[in-house]
Amino acid sequence: MSSLFVIQGRDQGKRFELSGPMATVGRDNSNAIQLHDSEISRHHAELIAHGAEIELVDLESSNGSFVNSQRVERQILRSGDRLQLGRTLMIFTSSEGASGAELVEGIDIVRPDNDVTGSRIVSAVGQEEDGVPGAATLEATPWLARARSNLDVMYHTALAASHTLDIDQLLQRIMDLIFEWVAADRGCVMLVDQETDELVPKVRRDRHADRVEKMEISRTILDYVLQHRQGVLTSDASEDERWEAAGSIVRMGVREAICVPMQGRYGVVGIIYIDTYTPPGRFIQGSANRFTQQHLNLMVAIGHQAALAVEDTSYYSAMVQAERLAAIGQTIAMLSHHIKNILQGIRGGSYLIEEGLRETDHDIIAKGWGIVEKNQEKISNLVMDMLSYSKERVPEMVPADIEELVSDVVELMQTRADDANVRLQWSPTGAIPQLTFDPNAIHRAILNVVTNAIDACEEVEGGRVCVRTQYDVQEGTVRVLVEDSGPGISPEDINRIFSVFESRKGSRGTGLGLAVSQKIMMEHDGDITVESTPGKGSRFCLCLPAVPAAQENSPTLHNLHGSSRLGPDSNTQ
Repeated sequence: MSSLFVIQGRDQGKRFELSGPMATVGRDNSNAIQLHDSEISRHHAELIAHGAEIELVDLESSNGSFVNSQRVERQILRSGDRLQLGRTLMIFTSSEGASGAELVEGIDIVRPDNDVTGSRIVSAVGQEEDGVPGAATLEATPWLARARSNLDVMYHTALAASHTLDIDQLLQRIMDLIFEWVAADRGCVMLVDQETDELVPKVRRDRHADRVEKMEISRTILDYVLQHRQGVLTSDASEDERWEAAGSIVRMGVREAICVPMQGRYGVVGIIYIDTYTPPGRFIQGSANRFTQQHLNLMVAIGHQAALAVEDTSYYSAMVQAERLAAIGQTIAMLSHHIKNILQGIRGGSYLIEEGLRETDHDIIAKGWGIVEKNQEKISNLVMDMLSYSKERVPEMVPADIEELVSDVVELMQTRADDANVRLQWSPTGAIPQLTFDPNAIHRAILNVVTNAIDACEEVEGGRVCVRTQYDVQEGTVRVLVEDSGPGISPEDINRIFSVFESRKGSRGTGLGLAVSQKIMMEHDGDITVESTPGKGSRFCLCLPAVPAAQENSPTLHNLHGSSRLGPDSNTQ
């Protein structure tokens, strides 16, 4: 399916699927694609499907429609086209063409014993190696020395751009590289603000840190670079016919400067400026120019490389924002659904209580209160699971009896099992010493698994849940096994049961229980696994390190407290 992805503007991060025969684009909420951009007309353009092709038709908009920086009235869009309406920039992705899965079928990786080419590795270089690979072997002529220097700077610029997603760090590193290569006194990088189109300084560098003064940059030279999208080198502004006599660059007495646009794929994202500086009251007679045409050419290339990195980072940020908003929307929808079911239960119980009070019937009152109480427990469990899953926590490790804890869980769930006509069995070993773990957290992890097992057997005749423990001294582990005779889990679902909001219990489940249990086990450097056969039942195994209570101050326990633990985003499935 074709789509438009917003990479710049107030709607950055949004993706619009183009599924129908026609979609209108504009500021008004009646459009299929509504953009919150004051420079877009109420009904700006139409996107019309012609089979697999999509045609953009401008609806005589005030500011026009642009495809790849060219104003168009009608245009068939191709995958990768940049569509700009007002301040909003979008990327068009087409559904036509061979898919990646189809194309990769034409790739064959030849085994070493069948390699008929007889190729061999002649040389290798790592990404972190200093300088340009093979540079030392070049003949030391002036031309080759300059070429090698230029290639070395671009190599390190590309390396810096590929190693960080932080814009400020990237720009600072690029400015450092420029100062290593050229004898500039001052320099700065300015980015274009997407909302105001104004240049905003981001990074400044002064070679002489002991005499840092206010840095004034000519608006004349900045406007020229932005308007013409060209880098400029000036060594004597008063004699340069590009600058008007009244321009600020002439009035400021700027003698030598380089200013280049940060030209990316989608436009100018900023400017890089460097100059030589003589403090007021000082004059150096006959000083040679430090900047050359070679410097300007390389600065233009560096500006382009930096712009691509800025655009990639912005695009990545937009993707992350879109995924974050989608996750928030899914979370709200799921929680709203579960809370609605619980509130309906409370409302039904309240109705029975009101009827019982009206009729002075204590049996109806007791029945209604039972429903309310059951739903209060549901909302309490939901809130506790939400808190357990969302909060990164370090287990409170104290000595405790694991079998006593499991026994408490079984006793707590006995009434629920009886109501569901499920036989709940508990088989302790009686030979597990006191261990060190977080009893409250482990209690919740086991409780969630046992609850799931009982719910799975509720619809099965003669349902049975067996809970038992195992203690392996050699491995240094303790296991809690929960087996049920329920319908089992299909192979395609078994890898998703630990995902958030994955529930096969309909309105009875929240989809948080098993995810919370897995998180708790991982916080203890343990794990939870499942084996299931459809039609026969499932077996869950909660395994954690068996740290004897006597070793509370030992290095083993210390390592357990200080080890790196996986948080909720690290769920393995």
